[in-house]
Amino acid sequence: MDVMQRIELGELATVLIGLVALFAGRFVRQSVPLLSRLDMPNAVVGALIVAVIILVLQITVHVDIAFGQRTRDALLLVFFTSIGLSAKLSTLRSGGKPLIILCAVTVLALVAQNASGALLAALWGAHPAYGILAGSLSFVGGPGTAMAWARELDAQGLPNAHVVAIGAATLATIAGALVSGPVTGWIIRRHKLHGGGKPDDVSFAPPAVETPKPGGNRTDTLLANVFLVLLAVSMGEQVNAYAAQAGLLLPGFLSAMIAGVIITNVADALSYKLDFAPIEQGGALALQLFLVMALMSTPLISVAAILVPLMLNVVIQLIVTVSIAYFILFCLLGRDYDAAVASGGFLGFGLASMPVAMATMDEVGRRYGPSPKAFLLITMAGSFFVDLANAFVAKSFLALPWFAIP
Repeated sequence: MDVMQRIELGELATVLIGLVALFAGRFVRQSVPLLSRLDMPNAVVGALIVAVIILVLQITVHVDIAFGQRTRDALLLVFFTSIGLSAKLSTLRSGGKPLIILCAVTVLALVAQNASGALLAALWGAHPAYGILAGSLSFVGGPGTAMAWARELDAQGLPNAHVVAIGAATLATIAGALVSGPVTGWIIRRHKLHGGGKPDDVSFAPPAVETPKPGGNRTDTLLANVFLVLLAVSMGEQVNAYAAQAGLLLPGFLSAMIAGVIITNVADALSYKLDFAPIEQGGALALQLFLVMALMSTPLISVAAILVPLMLNVVIQLIVTVSIAYFILFCLLGRDYDAAVASGGFLGFGLASMPVAMATMDEVGRRYGPSPKAFLLITMAGSFFVDLANAFVAKSFLALPWFAIP
């Protein structure tokens, strides 16, 4: 039996491959009209190309490639910190009733995903707890959340929980990235909706940066913004440390984003104006790089042994979540353009992750027009609410007698 040779790449090589994948994804999207019509982000296309190449290497020459993760994780923190630094409380208060609706529908989706996953696992002859791993913990929580819960269930005696978590979360990430954009574009075209601005005025992207004048302080402004981002990340780490001592585990990106919110609102209260253009521009860049680096390292070969039930689970979860997004959320939010974009963001974090949600809305905004309201709603619900709700719903399911592990 041939032994798999593992090649571990450093952080710089990982970033370089990620950039090449981004350019490759853009080239392929421009060359294949179908991909352009599907509103699929360049990062997703490029990352899937790399992941498939790695899968071929694993099967044919027994070579596995491992990418660096520290830079990728740092990019995630930078992205969510940029969101926090752009979130003034005066703007957040405008969420109102639409935010309540979005949060309620999110809880409904969590319950539906876990119920359908558990039912499928039971019908397949497996323990229903596997269905929770393959339900909201993978689709809403993502690989990190799924693996954290898998370790807990492994310790409780559920065999191969980590294998199910890896496979389900991997397929969830891919399926969510592939589906959220096309479904959003279909909703917009079906109902003949249009954004309030020009299609190139991206909702999350900053306005065009003026050419600095000689003697200007553009460099000082950039350094100040870098300092604010790093300060928010550092504050988030301290919050995580204090929370861990109190027995509360918080996602690192959530703490960094909260720190960013605190910084920008303290500055606002002191009447100190922050230059948001470079902050948001850096956040958009971090989003694209994180997404391509996270997806291209997806271990496709690890899901082969349980591919059939996992694929069936993906189909069921897609039907459930897309139905909730279109027939419930889109209608309750008013069936307008903002409702369509918010539904796309809901599909992004409901089927994959918040970065996929933001990338989906960013791509849709480029094509059909900006929707600041949708970005605000998804940022608040997807970042501040969904992780806590997911943990509560998952624990509620696992506490039922039917899910007891012998």
